[in-house]
Amino acid sequence: MWSSLLANLRDAFSSSQQPPLELSSQPIDVVDATKEEPVWKTLGASIQDLFFPKKLAPLELTSKPIAVADPMAVKRDPLSSGLAILLHVVVIALILLFAWEQWKTRPIQKKTVATNIDIKPFIPMTMKMNQSMGGGGGGGAHELVEASKGHLPKMSKTQITPPQIIRNDHPKLAVEPTIVMPQEVKLPDAKMPDIGVPQSSQVALASQGSGSGSGFGSGRGGGIGSGNGNGVGPGEGGGYGGGLMHPGGGVSAPQVVYSVDPEFSDEARRAKYQGICVVSVIVDAQGNPQRVHVVRPLGMGLDEKAIEAVRQYKFKPAYYQGHPVAVEVNIEVNFRIY
Repeated sequence: MWSSLLANLRDAFSSSQQPPLELSSQPIDVVDATKEEPVWKTLGASIQDLFFPKKLAPLELTSKPIAVADPMAVKRDPLSSGLAILLHVVVIALILLFAWEQWKTRPIQKKTVATNIDIKPFIPMTMKMNQSMGGGGGGGAHELVEASKGHLPKMSKTQITPPQIIRNDHPKLAVEPTIVMPQEVKLPDAKMPDIGVPQSSQVALASQGSGSGSGFGSGRGGGIGSGNGNGVGPGEGGGYGGGLMHPGGGVSAPQVVYSVDPEFSDEARRAKYQGICVVSVIVDAQGNPQRVHVVRPLGMGLDEKAIEAVRQYKFKPAYYQGHPVAVEVNIEVNFRIY
């Protein structure tokens, strides 16, 4: 092997010049072994073989198979095969164990719930007011002594005769004194034989009080109490509950016949601020707004704009017993950017 390697190296680096190759052979004429036949003859033979093939003798096999070793067969060691199978089983088990741990410890995805956010201006919740009738009444006869204690007169929708001390026990045309009050109203009363003020502590002398316009008390108007009207207690225009009359208890609500849209203040317009401002107003017997003031403010200069708008309203007045009366109502002025 070493001699051939050295000879190859020697030939590669110092090649010896060989004499030129001289060809001494000459071409030999070869006779064509296959003789070309005419076309019509080969065509006829092909047709004959197609329709009338010649029957050949059956082929007899005289050879026998010889057993040889399979060149593709690989001889495996049982120990190495067992170790390989065991290693594959361990690797697959580790992969499955890791996947199981990852699936078991995955974080629970909480379902996202989208809720609508109310971005309207905050309006504080206020206690609902009772729909009481309101109003009141008073009277008197310019007497120095406090009105005497007594029971309330009969309640009626209209008043023909105001309550007073009876001077004539036998009148020619007796008319029962009344006060203006709905029949369903229940008032605290005193169990006394004569008409008077139930809350009075004066029982010594019969007196109608220091008021005026007949009736009992320190007010005026033919009622009972310190108010102004033919009702009972502090208030105006008849009825009971204090202050002016309110819609309800036989008093109809005033109706708006003319209104104007409120204007926005510059500050509210720049901030795109909107909401509802509640304004209290007294609608007199002629349907005109009086004593306009804010009871639930909105801010940003919108309260003043609401008062300016309500002062331009015109109303159909409220009615009680078929007569127009002054009532106090609340009006919602809506400021909205369209």
